Amino acid sequence: MDIKTSEFIEKRNDNKQRLRTRKGITMKIYLVRHGETDANKNHIMQGQSQNLQLNENGVRQAITLKNKLKDVKFDICFTSPMIRAWSTAMILVGDRVEIKEDKRLIERYLGNLEEKDRALYDASKYWNYYLNSNDQEVEPIQDIFKRCHSFIEDIRKNYANNAVILIVSHGAVTRCLHHILKNSNLDNNLLDFKIENCYCKEYELKKGKSKKQI
Repeated sequence: MDIKTSEFIEKRNDNKQRLRTRKGITMKIYLVRHGETDANKNHIMQGQSQNLQLNENGVRQAITLKNKLKDVKFDICFTSPMIRAWSTAMILVGDRVEIKEDKRLIERYLGNLEEKDRALYDASKYWNYYLNSNDQEVEPIQDIFKRCHSFIEDIRKNYANNAVILIVSHGAVTRCLHHILKNSNLDNNLLDFKIENCYCKEYELKKGKSKKQI
């Protein structure tokens, strides 16, 4: 084998490796729940009516998470327009990346249960996907999945395979996004993990439509 042939084969193999690397790239999604508010601390349901700022502990939580994420090169951040989520996003990346508000990331509407004690909220009923309860005028779970699914499909269509995206939202929306990104079986328990204030987890989002869930 002459030198030119050897160089050609080497370049061809390098190109194949680069193609494999590009094909293997997946979009990175970081889901974050906002920091603590006084309502969280006092076990009061906020929903959409209580547009509260973070308390001192919530600010500390966000700063701690900021330090953990300081080496992650985000391309963009999406946040719920509610103050507690927006403030968390600003602390995390406000000095280094564009932040966009999206109403689809707003907290679940809790109807007559808003501003009430959390003990009154029957999570097993309101998180049963097929029961889809709207008792007490609580937003049905399938409606939340629909808006979250719409948001994820827009992300999938509008951003590159190698994008790294931060999403700051609320407990219910973060839970729905988790199950969409994981293609969870909706027959299973959707409450099988905790989402504390300033919860943060990395997910992968591949191109192509996700499994139909709604």
